[in-house]
Amino acid sequence: MENLRRNRSMLITALALLLTGCVAGGVPPGGLQSGPHLSPTECRDLAARRSNAPPTRAQLLSEVTALRKAGYDPSPWNDDPYYPDDLQAAQRLVDYWFETECQPFLHG
Repeated sequence: MENLRRNRSMLITALALLLTGCVAGGVPPGGLQSGPHLSPTECRDLAARRSNAPPTRAQLLSEVTALRKAGYDPSPWNDDPYYPDDLQAAQRLVDYWFETECQPFLHG
């Protein structure tokens, strides 16, 4: 039982650090800019994530950045009254952007 508490505490700490890094990296104000929504790096990393290979840290960060661009704010992770609906809505938008903007990465 003690190991479970320790592992949970470490996971929460790691998640908090990851999210802090994402916030520090920032997303442009209005995140829903005109033109392409996903960068070539995000397209490549999202394509790799869909291959079921173990994800790299960089791929996970790209995925979080894309979700933030789609309007998801992971900062209130422990007290978000709209979770998981807000995350799922952002994921649908990222999936749409991926399908419409990342064609070279889907077939290559």
